[in-house]
Amino acid sequence: MSTKLPLFRRAFFDSWRSTLGWGAGLSGATFLYLPLYPSIGGSAQMQDMIDALPAEMTKALNYDQIATGPGYTQATLFGLIGFLLMTIASVGWGAAAVGGDEESGQLELTLAHGVTRVQVVLERALSLVLRVVLLAALVFVLVRLLNDPAKLDILPENLFGAAVLFAGLALLSGTAALCAGAVTGRRTYGLAAGAAVGLLGYVFNAVGRQSDDVQWLLNLSPYHWAYGNSPVANGADWASAGWLWTISAALVALAAFAVERRDVGA
Repeated sequence: MSTKLPLFRRAFFDSWRSTLGWGAGLSGATFLYLPLYPSIGGSAQMQDMIDALPAEMTKALNYDQIATGPGYTQATLFGLIGFLLMTIASVGWGAAAVGGDEESGQLELTLAHGVTRVQVVLERALSLVLRVVLLAALVFVLVRLLNDPAKLDILPENLFGAAVLFAGLALLSGTAALCAGAVTGRRTYGLAAGAAVGLLGYVFNAVGRQSDDVQWLLNLSPYHWAYGNSPVANGADWASAGWLWTISAALVALAAFAVERRDVGA
């Protein structure tokens, strides 16, 4: 094939409808939650509501700082609904990238067109990365637009760091799905692996914040790596961001190695 990055281009442009759909979902969540802050954030009623909740629930949902604009944005958008939408999108794309194609028999047809197995994995992983980054960039832009009208008082540099971590956290689940799908040749296993990374990360963070006895679970939680420092309020932990992106790169490399070594379609 003479076209540069043909598999990347095909994977990226063939999925434009789903990318737009997930972008619309994230936009809807942003416009639903953030404009509400001026009427409820920082008010006595909001604080009373938080105080009325069990302390364990407040910590599990990251609502302990929800009375501030950055804390509200962190808890509702980046830490909850946005995290859920981004994880589902990334896992779905990652599981379909190799495992889904192999299950349907399309991977063997693709390999018959003079491309290598490693090329398939790397170019489709690049497509996954770009889609996740575009969604994270969309959220960054929308929050910036609403920052002043919604009186959120978020510093631009903190928002940028939070968006990088937002993308890195979603990408970790997506590359886990891609890797599992590549290793097994099955989309279902990819979905399970990606969902497990996202779900267990959230659960380990929620449980680990409950008491000192189980605080060690935080070390196993990618969710906590990304958000333990409350990046919207305090700025990104760039070491954690580096770990998220590095592990994702390692998972892609493992996927490429696995596909290269085994019988495709067996």
